[in-house]
Amino acid sequence: MIPLKSTEEQRTAYTQAVVDKWNAATPDQRRRGRDWYVKAHELAAEIAAGDADKGAGVLAALSANKSWSENCRLARKAFDEGMASGHVSDALTKANRIMAGADPREVLPMHMKTGYFYVCIADPEDTEAVVIDRHAHDIAVREIYGQRDRGLGSVRRYNLLADCYRKAAEKIGEVPSKVQAVTWVAHIERK
Repeated sequence: MIPLKSTEEQRTAYTQAVVDKWNAATPDQRRRGRDWYVKAHELAAEIAAGDADKGAGVLAALSANKSWSENCRLARKAFDEGMASGHVSDALTKANRIMAGADPREVLPMHMKTGYFYVCIADPEDTEAVVIDRHAHDIAVREIYGQRDRGLGSVRRYNLLADCYRKAAEKIGEVPSKVQAVTWVAHIERK
């Protein structure tokens, strides 16, 4: 687990690891990563009858510990049936509140992954939001943690890594969410 009080040298190393993963991505991986949140935004609007904000909120609420395909299936089903199902109680409650008209920003934990996932889907061009998941962590530390705890429940650790992705995005000249998505694609497709 990375230290909460990382040195400037460690932060620089995490940032460089993100830049290196970006540079290692193929042109196709870069294209698909850059389009990832744009396509997610389009899906959010589609499943929520044109209300991309509501669709993004439900997708984010139902995202924890689910593959993207399962996340999409659950969100689509929730809108089709008028009620979320197939997840833990907390996620279902949040999704149902959002579908009933609650503002996702008042329902989701906006200081952590789920909240940032919502923002990235709702506004793919947001210049601050970045999703730090297990893959983003492993990219930054240049190590596959497998089932080991990454400590991403800590707001300080999450923000430390998010700042490294923002610095990498600044170096690359891209918005942080696109850097995260491109590096995620390159990471999960590694040989």
